[in-house]
Amino acid sequence: MPQFPASTPEPIIDCLLFHDSKAEAIAFDAISDHVGQDGRFIWIELKSPDSALITRLGEELGLHALALEDAISTHQRAKLEDYEGHLFIALRTAQLWEARIEFGETHLFAGGNWLVAIRHDNGSGYQRVSEKLQRCPGGIKPGTPYALYLVLDLIVDQYRPVIDGMQDRFLSLESQLTGGTKPGRGMLDRLYSLKRDLTALRDAAEPMQEITHNLLRLHPELVTKSLKAYYRDIDDHAVRVAAAIDRLRNSASDAMQFHLASLSVKQNESVQKLAGWGAVLAIPTVIFSLYGMNFEFMPELKWRWAYPAVLLVTGVSMVYLIRRLRKRGWI
Repeated sequence: MPQFPASTPEPIIDCLLFHDSKAEAIAFDAISDHVGQDGRFIWIELKSPDSALITRLGEELGLHALALEDAISTHQRAKLEDYEGHLFIALRTAQLWEARIEFGETHLFAGGNWLVAIRHDNGSGYQRVSEKLQRCPGGIKPGTPYALYLVLDLIVDQYRPVIDGMQDRFLSLESQLTGGTKPGRGMLDRLYSLKRDLTALRDAAEPMQEITHNLLRLHPELVTKSLKAYYRDIDDHAVRVAAAIDRLRNSASDAMQFHLASLSVKQNESVQKLAGWGAVLAIPTVIFSLYGMNFEFMPELKWRWAYPAVLLVTGVSMVYLIRRLRKRGWI
């Protein structure tokens, strides 16, 4: 389980320049000095920047005004927007924190020789990306295509522990459901909460497939020949994540139906018992109501053994009916 660090007051997490097989930190205001220069790559990570910092970023990189508006506001839908000279990608992230899903957002600006990752969450960040950029595998140089792959791959990989946590949560509920736990509203609420979380997780993860498809089809400048297999691997992982979420959602729906069916069966059993005892009590009710009527002339009224005989017949009839109903499982 990831350990979320305390919120960092400084929104600029990383501002690194890669050139001549080395990385060095540069001032934020010096970004524009290196934009467009061959053999150089700029990696920037920001955490919840304010509008003033986003405006400065736009001035340094020449970002489109509409893309800057999207980067400032959260609760964006996952999407890929193509602007002149750069791409804007909005993604939803998810991580487990104290058995709860913590959703966040990452906004990416991808240009010719720079990549900006703006995250709006309390997660562990993209330190792993900057570390991998400093030790690229043979044949791959630090650049926008590889950095974008690393960010997308990390986001998709972070879905897997969340799905595993949801799987454990479902198995726990399922074992309670099939282990003789008394059906009730509490179990139904927990199952519905699980399905609601899975639906939110699917809404966050599912757009990754469309984004990777668009990158593979429409952006050969990013999905280079040497990296095409890497991006296809992201797409494969995204498909598997979506399929795993759908399977869990279906299982949760089946569990809810099973629970509702169990409640219905339990109610039917209660109704059967009430009906059975009602039938048993109907015998003395009918007999004693007849004798409670104020008739002057009734059979056996003056017979010495009439009262015990009526009690005996009533008792025998009730015992016989109880045995028959128990044999049928009604009481």
